[in-house]
Amino acid sequence: MKSDGITILILHIANEVIGLITDEEFTRISTYMKRHYGIDMSQKKVIVNGRLENYIRSGGWGSFNEFMNAVEQDKTGKQEKMLVNLLTTNHTYFMREFEQFDFLRKEILPWIKNKESNTKDVRIWCGAASSGEEPYMIAMVLADFFGMERKQWDLRILATDVSTGILKQAIAGIYTAQQLENVPQQWKRQFFRQTKDGKYAAIDDLKKGVLFRQFNLMSQFPFKRKLHTVFLRNVMIYFDDDTKRQLVQKVYDFLEPGGYLLIGTTETLDRSATPFEIVQPSIFRKKEG
Repeated sequence: MKSDGITILILHIANEVIGLITDEEFTRISTYMKRHYGIDMSQKKVIVNGRLENYIRSGGWGSFNEFMNAVEQDKTGKQEKMLVNLLTTNHTYFMREFEQFDFLRKEILPWIKNKESNTKDVRIWCGAASSGEEPYMIAMVLADFFGMERKQWDLRILATDVSTGILKQAIAGIYTAQQLENVPQQWKRQFFRQTKDGKYAAIDDLKKGVLFRQFNLMSQFPFKRKLHTVFLRNVMIYFDDDTKRQLVQKVYDFLEPGGYLLIGTTETLDRSATPFEIVQPSIFRKKEG
């Protein structure tokens, strides 16, 4: 019986060891994420191990390398999506860094309205949509600003994220009362309806104002017309300096003259490496004309 107990213990220890990512496996995964998505995970070995371990076990793979073989060989892209969904962090909330939305209403939208008085076309891109709070906030500000005139304008916002899993939540547009506690009561009544289980669902009129799509920021930008404003908040913290510079330059090239870039209030841009003019911390503008 003792030997059986020792055998069970050894098997248990061996099983635990299988779950520990090796340096070689970690390098493979972090290199893959950097090459394909620009995401720098080189200092996040513990996080990578923790987020992937259970999924790898449940999928029947014997190691992280076996899982990565499946990722690279799966022509459907399903396993790659799972890898991205598991490794990307999506934390946001309504009214986050509200001073930027106030700037949008007071400064950016009057500029766009004047500039596009003939086309009635507003082109805003939210490049890190996460679970939807940010693009829905933008949509509420637009509705509030344009008021009775909004039916005359094309106000649809493009909202993208690399994670398909989090986009499903955004498209559903269902939030708890706690998630909406900081939203002004007028907006809560106007743009959300309470569900039977006490949650709040974004009304169809609000959801129609946001076009959600999966998009990798490292991919070629698909825009046919230049943008007025780009929200790229709290996402570049995952990129190294070189990747950030390349991304910011792409954004600059796809903005209308006078267009705006808004980043997270805790983020910074290398002023010597960007053509943007700083309006205030975290708000940048492309030179006009």
